[in-house]
Amino acid sequence: MKQQHKTVIYWSLLNHKAWKMYLAATDKGICFVGSQNMPFDEVINWAEKAFPGSPLEENAKKLQPYVEQITEYLEGERKSFSIPFDYNGTEFQQAVWKALCEIPYGETKSYSDIAHHIQKPAAVRAVGAAIGKNPVLITIPCHRVVGKNGSLTGFRGGLDMKKQLLELERSCQS
Repeated sequence: MKQQHKTVIYWSLLNHKAWKMYLAATDKGICFVGSQNMPFDEVINWAEKAFPGSPLEENAKKLQPYVEQITEYLEGERKSFSIPFDYNGTEFQQAVWKALCEIPYGETKSYSDIAHHIQKPAAVRAVGAAIGKNPVLITIPCHRVVGKNGSLTGFRGGLDMKKQLLELERSCQS
């Protein structure tokens, strides 16, 4: 019987001031940024769905480049990321996530704006669902998507985290 090679998921806890969140990466790049102050179970549950059967291995050294860039962002010193990514999604999800990366730092767009941007104006609910599946919070800036009236709407990390990220970006705009 041929042994199947499973992707190792490396993880570490980013702990910076009031920010505590788990990060995970494969050898290809960052694949998960957790919600603020959530238990390790969030990583386990995500990994079981995204990489079934893959081992989780704590490895702060492998996660260091990702921790550094996200910490720089949280300090207001970084507005975009140059780290490699390793996430999977449908073609539609990938299009939505790419559109999120095009929202300028410190600005917001509505779900409807994103649907129009990807040339699927009737797919507002599907856009919301795709945003909700974003595995790498902050680095794919789903926190920059708000309701049509500017209200804060759903966010995997919770509305508190979304509000903090938006305030951070507004305070660091130059």
